[in-house]
Amino acid sequence: MARLRGRGFAAVNYPTGMNLGGDPSQALIHSTTTGTFVITLSSVDLGQGLKTVVAQCAAETLGLPLEMILVDTADTDTGPHCMGTFASRGTHRVGNAVIMAAREAREIMLEVAAEELEVDAADLETDGTGFIKLKGSEEKKIHVVDLALAAHFKQGKTISGRGIFLKPKSEPVPETGEMDPDSCQAHACTVAEVEVDDETGIVEVLNMYNVYEMGRALNPAMAHQQIVGGAWMGISHALFETTEPYYPDRAHGPTDYSEYLMPGPADLAAMESVILERPAANGPYGGKGIGEMTANSPIPAIANAIYDACGVRVESMPFTPEKILRGLDALRTANA
Repeated sequence: MARLRGRGFAAVNYPTGMNLGGDPSQALIHSTTTGTFVITLSSVDLGQGLKTVVAQCAAETLGLPLEMILVDTADTDTGPHCMGTFASRGTHRVGNAVIMAAREAREIMLEVAAEELEVDAADLETDGTGFIKLKGSEEKKIHVVDLALAAHFKQGKTISGRGIFLKPKSEPVPETGEMDPDSCQAHACTVAEVEVDDETGIVEVLNMYNVYEMGRALNPAMAHQQIVGGAWMGISHALFETTEPYYPDRAHGPTDYSEYLMPGPADLAAMESVILERPAANGPYGGKGIGEMTANSPIPAIANAIYDACGVRVESMPFTPEKILRGLDALRTANA
């Protein structure tokens, strides 16, 4: 009996979005009478933080505090069009659309402020705290709440904006096959360290080191959380999750999620993650997609680490104790 340790790595690149028949997302934004800017979307936040990121994009573009941004993802009947939350496209497509809408709204906001302050709109700036002020002056300014009230009840103007970001469909060049199927690509590398028990076949992932190049991390804390969550999912796919086949027949399979095997907190490896920022020229403030790819590189990294530890090359998920033991038996037979 021995506990064998091994290390493996895997590198991946992942496209942002898909080459559909055109890949658009729309956003609308308007100011309420209290100065809150409401972003209306059909894009769904699946828990990955889309609402937070697009609110940051709007706040940065408008020059207002984040707490003055409200994101409404109502439904596809009442919201503007979105192709969907998939293909790691949310931050890129929706973020760009929100920035476009916020730029249009900002122009109107400055026009309203210019009329109230009796100055030229081109001479105004936002200070990030909620004030629109004359450049170089601390006295001549107006708060966005007072501005919104003036727009609605005095000037009769709607401070609003519209945005749509479209990734046009790319047709392949017949002679070469060349095409532009996505907007940009993110990259990642994972190093996994495992321990294999050659008596039981049980694999334990001890440590995992991740490096992600994802354009610009618009929210670094959430990006790190997504990397850890994706690594958990990768470990789960690699070592635990399966639906078919069950041995010796389907009756041995799980009947509900209380029986479906997934790793618990004690099964998660010690994690170190680094984010490299290489801003994308066409991304919202340089951002790319990161969501789905976080579960990709851990799986082959674990497979390579198992091979390094015990010489067994597993080629189908999950990497069960049975597969490890059968592989060890085959190696012993071959070396006999």
